Amino acid sequence: MATKPVEREATTSESFLDRARKLLMRTSGGEFLLPVIERAKGATITDVDGKEYLDFASGQMCATLGHSHPRIVDAIKRSVARVMHVYSGMVSPEVVGLAERLVDVLPAPLRKVFFLSTGGESTEAAIKIAKKATGKYEVVSLADSFHGSTWGAASSTFIQSRRAGYGPTVPGTYVIPAPNCYRCPLDLAFPSCDYACARIGFDLVDTQTTGSLAALIAEPIQGAAGMVEPPPGYLGVLQRLCRERDMLFVLDEAQTGLGRVGQMWGFEADGAVPDIVAVSKTLGGGIPLAAVATSPAIEEQAYRNGFWFYTSHLNEPLPSAVGLAVIDAIREEKLVEAAREKGAYLKNGFLRLKERHEIIGDVRGRGLLMGIDFVRDRVSKKPAEAEGETITRLCLERGLFMSPIRQRGRYFVWRVAPPLTISYAEMDRSLEIVEQAIRAVTRL
Repeated sequence: MATKPVEREATTSESFLDRARKLLMRTSGGEFLLPVIERAKGATITDVDGKEYLDFASGQMCATLGHSHPRIVDAIKRSVARVMHVYSGMVSPEVVGLAERLVDVLPAPLRKVFFLSTGGESTEAAIKIAKKATGKYEVVSLADSFHGSTWGAASSTFIQSRRAGYGPTVPGTYVIPAPNCYRCPLDLAFPSCDYACARIGFDLVDTQTTGSLAALIAEPIQGAAGMVEPPPGYLGVLQRLCRERDMLFVLDEAQTGLGRVGQMWGFEADGAVPDIVAVSKTLGGGIPLAAVATSPAIEEQAYRNGFWFYTSHLNEPLPSAVGLAVIDAIREEKLVEAAREKGAYLKNGFLRLKERHEIIGDVRGRGLLMGIDFVRDRVSKKPAEAEGETITRLCLERGLFMSPIRQRGRYFVWRVAPPLTISYAEMDRSLEIVEQAIRAVTRL
């Protein structure tokens, strides 16, 4: 007699989630989310019940080539068979090769690099390099910025919910207004404002500094701030203001680097080459990998002054092999151009939805990094929080995962960041699902 196949429970996802709730700590201010993912390929994630979803967040924005890209899978297999881990003071051919590839796609004078695991580590290291190289300790950041969870990076993260309750932050950390043209903190308009948010911000810094300004750290597009895209020329203004004060200009390219914005780097739009750049999410293709790059002169000065940053997974072979595969794929598969062209196509689709639906207050961003701002009305720009949550849930039920960024009472914004390998058919399908969900909520 044939054995009857075991039927999967109808509530497999829920049962996994129940087990997770019993065992796993809650680390991001909320409960664990459905679906429970079993496998992923390209732009599609599949849950343990077999349901498929288009992933318009690229995981945690890291799977920029799509999930399980063949080059990444092959690189992992080859590295696992040869060498996965070495003493942190040693290097391997993969590490040297990745250093060569990375500086090849960075502008001069960014010619010195090293490799870490996460974006938080890379920004922490960037801040420490700046302090050692300058011999100063004060750091300026932007309102609503996010640079990581380690203490130096967290001190330069100015989102209230990420700071509250942990006690004093690192001394000498200052904040200037965000360049939010949609919700200007100074109630001005670009270009007549003449970058007042930056100029006034530095005027306030000048009144607070003890004379030890080391650096400014900023994101070319502020993700956690609600996908705030600065006006043209803003990064150049920040760089000039830093130069006037003998500060280093540091950029966190975690979300914008390596092609996602339709250029290799987010700073290219303004031509403002940083003194130090932190790279992470887009470099590892889903594997933990980050990097810091600076000039030989700054590296030499930091070294002479005793710079020290050492971890158990410094300059690792396996993730470096993956990083090589990522950069090679971006260049050989022309994914920078793809992000630019596909981003324009997708953005036009969202702009057409905006024309038809008042609840979409703004569509902003570059390449395949966009923000969709949901508002109750376009005059007050008050966030449509409840409606946005419902639209997000309905999209998920229809097979589309969108990642919302929210600050209660301030904004509810989707961060749209699909893989650079997304197809036009998948983008069309996503736009259909979004419109269906909006119509179900607004009855339009």
